[in-house]
Amino acid sequence: MRHDHEHDRDERQRAEKQKAARGPALVTVAQLPEFDEAIDVRSESEFAEDHIPGAINCPVLDNEERARVGTLYKQHSAFEAKKIGAALVSANIARHLQTRFLDRPREWRPLVYCWRGGSRSDALAHVLQQVGWRTGRMDGGYRAYRRAVVTQLADLPGRLRWRVICGLTGTGKSRLLRALGDAGGQVLDLELLAAHRGSVLGHHPDERQPTQKMFESLIWKSLNGFDRARPVYVEAESRKIGALRVPEALIAAMWAGECISLEAPVPVRLQLLKNEYAHFIQNPDALHDALESLVPLHGRAAIGAWNDLAHAGRWDKLVAELLARHYDPAYTRAISKHYPALDRAPKLVLTDPGDSAFKSLARQCLADSRISATPAPPRDTAHESLKS
Repeated sequence: MRHDHEHDRDERQRAEKQKAARGPALVTVAQLPEFDEAIDVRSESEFAEDHIPGAINCPVLDNEERARVGTLYKQHSAFEAKKIGAALVSANIARHLQTRFLDRPREWRPLVYCWRGGSRSDALAHVLQQVGWRTGRMDGGYRAYRRAVVTQLADLPGRLRWRVICGLTGTGKSRLLRALGDAGGQVLDLELLAAHRGSVLGHHPDERQPTQKMFESLIWKSLNGFDRARPVYVEAESRKIGALRVPEALIAAMWAGECISLEAPVPVRLQLLKNEYAHFIQNPDALHDALESLVPLHGRAAIGAWNDLAHAGRWDKLVAELLARHYDPAYTRAISKHYPALDRAPKLVLTDPGDSAFKSLARQCLADSRISATPAPPRDTAHESLKS
């Protein structure tokens, strides 16, 4: 019996050695779900521009080290650059093992990638494989991933059934979207992904927008997680959310989708907007700067009057004027051109700004059989903004 146990142990050890000797497996973007964690070994600046959503950044060469090695390569020789680079990469890998990976179990499956699937990812992947973890290395690296994102963003939106929540500014579209998600609906919250509310006043005071590529990566991840047999709810948008562009195929699919019209009386809209834009109430000077962009549309006198209302604390008056003179006319002009299905959309009416009202509307929306199963065909539309 003892001999059998020793034989089995020897076989396992031999199999593990053979597996390690074969090196990390080359994998494709389609195989991402097979791994427990993606590790991006590029520099922190490369990672900040874009990365696989959920990946962790473990640079084998940071920004300064990468620049130093590059300078040696250009000014001295490839040999000198490789000597210094190898020392830096080895030190960084050792540090990552000590600080990032010691708590990972034997069953952990990491996927490592760099810019093009070259020496940077190979270095870390080789060490992880030698430790005993079943490691994958992205074939083609980030460039292959980015090509897959661009290709799929042109195709996936047209394969999904979209239900677009339309409504004037302040009717609670984003709140309803969140309530739909909480109630089990499939939701694509573009404004959450873009870190922007979509309007000229819609920037988040404490959060920067992601890069365009990162925004597209986040959308790609969401689209790949949807069940195509069920509808996806999304808020009506125009081509841009802040500084970011909605992918062309996605905005076309949304504009051709089914619509749900959300309405609310002005007092409810005022309360919702004051809650959403509380940072302007706390800091009227920030509103002054944001309103400057509306001077070409409304003139210096109107903007001055609105700033006076803000500094006087007359927020209901200010918000009501902004809705009546700017937001409602701009939205009404654009929505009919972008969303032809709106004319036949079922209507939901929000009568209270509380959470229970949104939960009730979400349940009604999910159960509403009046929404057609056949979306309107796409058509060309003017490039107007829904949230100027």
